[in-house]
Amino acid sequence: MTAPRISRALFILYSVGFLFALNQALPAYINSTFLTGFATEKAVGMIYAVASVITVVLFFLLPHLLRQFGNYRLAFWLFVLDGIAMLGLASARSFWPAIGFFICVFIATFLLAFTLDIFLESNSRDSKTGSIRGIYMTVINSAWVFSPLLVGFILSDGDYWKIYLAGAILILPALFLLRGGFKKFSDPTYKNIAIWSTLKNIWRQRDLFRIFSVSFLLGFFYTWMIIYTPIYLHDHLGFSWQTIGLIFTIMLLPFVLTETPLGKLADKKWGEKEILSLGLVIMALSTAALTFVSSTSVALWAALLFVTRVGASAVEIMSETYFFKKVQSSQANIISLYRSARPAAYVIGPLVASILFIFVDFRMIFLALGVIMFGGLWFSLRLKDTL
Repeated sequence: MTAPRISRALFILYSVGFLFALNQALPAYINSTFLTGFATEKAVGMIYAVASVITVVLFFLLPHLLRQFGNYRLAFWLFVLDGIAMLGLASARSFWPAIGFFICVFIATFLLAFTLDIFLESNSRDSKTGSIRGIYMTVINSAWVFSPLLVGFILSDGDYWKIYLAGAILILPALFLLRGGFKKFSDPTYKNIAIWSTLKNIWRQRDLFRIFSVSFLLGFFYTWMIIYTPIYLHDHLGFSWQTIGLIFTIMLLPFVLTETPLGKLADKKWGEKEILSLGLVIMALSTAALTFVSSTSVALWAALLFVTRVGASAVEIMSETYFFKKVQSSQANIISLYRSARPAAYVIGPLVASILFIFVDFRMIFLALGVIMFGGLWFSLRLKDTL
């Protein structure tokens, strides 16, 4: 199998995607610990939930914003907002500025991912969706793999401002590339999101509903892992940020190693259903196993977290490929709802965790998360493959 020929537009988009991913990834695993400097561990989840509620509401306004400004201008100014908010986090010294700027970054991140979806879908054909998205996911995930080591190198004595400053600086080349590649982007016709009719449409198209459900569960997994794993490793097990950086780099390798070949296999050989279901099983078993690990062995934690991401990477690329084979770039209403599944998970996830913390020890969230991931098989096994 040969890789698809990469057009100029795709090359620029891959480059922007890498910079955007690095901008996201640098602070992603220190955000929750940074926020514990202004709020309690349990309150941090509520901060994520508030940011997520605002983001979900804004997703429903996206078609209007896209018609008003166009995808290029919207993406451009979201990048600007992201950069300014990152600088604000770098200088924040009290509760409200820290929370306010964090929420701005959170919102900009999810909305920017949506605008990049529009660019990518406009430059994709259904027969190549798996391959193109596999390359795109590999490019952006390479930034996620590289970032923990960079964080471990930059971060010392709780100097979180350095991470946010680095994230802000990355916005400049991203803006330059975006302007050069997509200033004259021709927008498709964006339809309003009629929430109930769109939901009814998705409900009637059972495969779309099932892949929405899997996407939500994946978002739920990421929510708990991103918020609570760094806190557990740093505050409960006593790992240094340099050590956590090494663990997370190893943990994230599957996203770079597996998504491009799996995307090609989904296009040519197996379809998405089998890989998706296997990924959910791997996620469930490996995540549940973390509950029973009391060791502070770096190798053991790195290996187990690596396996969780083997499963997650398979679920991620298969759900992305399956969904975007079913929709077109002009269907902003459906894409918006699909992308709102992740921030919706950031609303539900911390609420569920907060209730769970009343009854069980912190580490039991891993067992609960494993059980929840098994529930994804109810949806994945009922999908009709695209091949």
